[in-house]
Amino acid sequence: MSIRAVFFDFGGVILRTEYQAPRQKLAERFGMDYDDIDKAVFACASSKRASLGEITEEAHWLEVMKRFKLPAAESKAFQDAFFGGDILDLALVNFIRDLRGKNIHTGLISNAWSGLRDYMTREKVIDAFDTVIISSEVGAVKPQPKIYEAALQRASVKAAEAVFVDDVYENIEACEKVGMKGVFFKDRDKALRDVKRWLKE
Repeated sequence: MSIRAVFFDFGGVILRTEYQAPRQKLAERFGMDYDDIDKAVFACASSKRASLGEITEEAHWLEVMKRFKLPAAESKAFQDAFFGGDILDLALVNFIRDLRGKNIHTGLISNAWSGLRDYMTREKVIDAFDTVIISSEVGAVKPQPKIYEAALQRASVKAAEAVFVDDVYENIEACEKVGMKGVFFKDRDKALRDVKRWLKE
């Protein structure tokens, strides 16, 4: 069965932390190491609730500010420092746009808070995708089958006709369990070779 759709994760694939220095500097300000501040933002209870759409992204950041004993007014400066080393891979975005131009359905499947769609719109990358599935909008997170099934349904393709690219191996295993082809992202060039190989079969 030929491939009709290619889905991509966002954070860790399209948007990656290429420079650790800004987040490391922020961590040192609070006497923490890099991994600890990363977990304080992404692995806390409010982050998980925001990923499921139970609270807004803004509410999550207010909880983060409370944990760091900072006023709400400092939230934007904290976020700017935390994400200061993150880079959008525009070469990858252009590859996705090219796929879309070749009648391949392009989709996003992302565990993300409520602000992702607006961010993608501001950064002018949302046009690369035919469909955008965000966990906070569908109430399910990877590796739950529901989020993959929602993506397939929205794209009107069968699981066997779809490829998914993600940087978390557990998420690749989960997509394969529902019948999709998985591409584990380590670097852009290898991932694109793997996607092209699936498209040729």
